[in-house]
Amino acid sequence: MPNPPSIDLPQGTLDLLILKALALEPQHGWGIAVRIQQISSDVLRIQQGSLYPALHRLQRRGWIKAKWGTSDNNRRAKFYELTVAGRKQLQTETGAWKTLTAAVDAVLGTA
Repeated sequence: MPNPPSIDLPQGTLDLLILKALALEPQHGWGIAVRIQQISSDVLRIQQGSLYPALHRLQRRGWIKAKWGTSDNNRRAKFYELTVAGRKQLQTETGAWKTLTAAVDAVLGTA
């Protein structure tokens, strides 16, 4: 089965996707990218060049924290998890996203 075409994410969307990916459990960077790719049925493929700067940005904002651990394949990896502030930000951004997509859907639905 061919890969679906890649889609450029609007500004800020990657942060929302990372926060959502971390909502259930801590993950290392590769795990976050794989989770997003799997849940999106291969439509969203996050490149390392975008992922790691976003993770650092989210850390600086206090929305995620990181600690070293061991991955499933027994390698040392940095695991990221949401902070309390990150959970609040996820709720805020999810609400804003739903409002935005409803408005875009309304405009696209007009003749």
